[in-house]
Amino acid sequence: MERRKFIMTAGYSAAGAYLASPLTDPQSRKKAALKGPAAPPKTASVEVRDNKVMVETSTLSAVIEKGVVTSFKSKITGEEFIEKPDTATFRALKLLYMNKSVEEINEEKFGSTETRQVSGQMAEIIFHSWGGDGVLTISADPESGDLMVEPSAYSSRPGVLACRWCLSGLKPSLELVAPLFQGIRLRLDDPLIRNNRWAWPQTWEAGFAVFQSSGGGFWIHTRDTQYRFKALQTGTESDPFIIGLDSESYGPVDNNLSAGGICWRLNAYAGDWKVPVEFYRQWYWQAYKLEEEEKIRQPWIHDLKLALTWCPGRPEILDAVAKWVPPKNVILHFNNWRTDNYDENYPDFNASESAKAFIKKCHEMGFHVMPHFNSIDMDPSHPVYAQVRDFPYRAVDTKELQGWSWYKGRGIGVPESNLNRINNRDKKVMVKIHPGLSMWRSILGSNILKAAQDLSLETVFIDVTLCIWNIHNCLVESMTPAEGMHRLIKHVSSLGKGLVVGGEGLNEITARGLSVGQAHLFKSWQSNIEGVERTGGCNLNQLLFGKLCRTVGYNGLGGRNSNEELRLRLHVEHGAIPTLTVRSAEDINNPNAAVKKILELAAG
Repeated sequence: MERRKFIMTAGYSAAGAYLASPLTDPQSRKKAALKGPAAPPKTASVEVRDNKVMVETSTLSAVIEKGVVTSFKSKITGEEFIEKPDTATFRALKLLYMNKSVEEINEEKFGSTETRQVSGQMAEIIFHSWGGDGVLTISADPESGDLMVEPSAYSSRPGVLACRWCLSGLKPSLELVAPLFQGIRLRLDDPLIRNNRWAWPQTWEAGFAVFQSSGGGFWIHTRDTQYRFKALQTGTESDPFIIGLDSESYGPVDNNLSAGGICWRLNAYAGDWKVPVEFYRQWYWQAYKLEEEEKIRQPWIHDLKLALTWCPGRPEILDAVAKWVPPKNVILHFNNWRTDNYDENYPDFNASESAKAFIKKCHEMGFHVMPHFNSIDMDPSHPVYAQVRDFPYRAVDTKELQGWSWYKGRGIGVPESNLNRINNRDKKVMVKIHPGLSMWRSILGSNILKAAQDLSLETVFIDVTLCIWNIHNCLVESMTPAEGMHRLIKHVSSLGKGLVVGGEGLNEITARGLSVGQAHLFKSWQSNIEGVERTGGCNLNQLLFGKLCRTVGYNGLGGRNSNEELRLRLHVEHGAIPTLTVRSAEDINNPNAAVKKILELAAG
């Protein structure tokens, strides 16, 4: 399992009346709506004065000069969020190239910036720069009070990966609350997040970020339903008080000249960070009609009290666990169940005799057991590879095959030699296949269905469902990996009479189909990074997705040392089902102090 570390939306449609005014918590607004006559119509204005864009809505006032937000003030709390505006040296609009170089779009080197009034609620800032050109479209939504900014830029130089628009000079006391690794709440200058780029949806798990102050704050979000890749930049090496918002172009980007098309919405709020999180959840629920999805979830997922991941297939473990928690309230992730070695010969899923006996006992006792399958990784030595070999993941920048090989405890990449790729099964060579490919979903689904029928399964676990980033060959059958993964999860859930699906990771794409998500701690896939304890106490993703998908922990959850004790605690603080990784029944019958605490929590 050590190799696991190796794997490590732009439209802005109306969200409905309940999103109209993010002034306070939704419950208070519900009560206000019952009082009687409707409030007078909301107004918003965008006005160009002295080459500055002045924005006024019911909730905020803002000033934007040459693309730089020089003032952003809440009309609810009166707080100003921009403390040190800088139009002299800071450039808000940038082009990112796939070689990681950055081109600032500004008026230096014989360029120009022009601010234009488009309408009473819209303005444009036009950039003509030495290294490229750009447009920043600024508008305001009277209903929600949102300030809306849509950045775009282009150049004659090929290789454009993304367009970035930045807010700078942010108030140093602000805390970032964001869906990173199930939820974090950290100061902007915290070393854990400083100068990091978080790609959606793998690490930036939903398209929003909250900036909490005392008594309120502001938040940024996008209402994307088009699976457009984006990223959040938190700080730079020299300045932690900058936030960058990236709009990526789909790969291949070798000849790409432009990027943009995502509208970012900014607004102020009163109360704590849960207020904007609930507004985003309400939009998310309506945008994807998730009330219907919620209805088809099995009720028992909400009764789960204990999880065992990477569970050894030893029947005596079941007897030991049943002494603490009723089996109907326990879910088991069972990885070594096939006749093949772990992570070899996918997509063959044939159960060993001992696994059959273990699964049978799970069912007889009432445990919920999830045998481990895989969503997009396959063994290139498998005969199926010949059918799908033209649709692997390749990195958007280097074009390297994505997946892994494993030798003597370390990842060694995927062979680019066609011969070596198919002749090294013992190195656990795996290649990721684009989930947008219907043939792959059909092959995978038929093999999972056969195993589910043979073993009378109600629940399955499909690995690496979080691996849905921008790639070189991004569109297959007009689908990105993110949309393809959604289709794949829904396909697996519909097999036979229907399956409850667990998967790796939890984000706003996978949550729409998964019932159980195996979550990772902050950059701590196998072992704890320094400072990871500061990421506890924020159950953001549980608040967002908990009605659809329950979270379980990943690994290193045996309580055998202080690091494992911390991992146990952090998962619980993020809202996960109390989760253990055990080696034998002895770990349950005679638990150490940390495991005993988890068992008591589950039993209670």
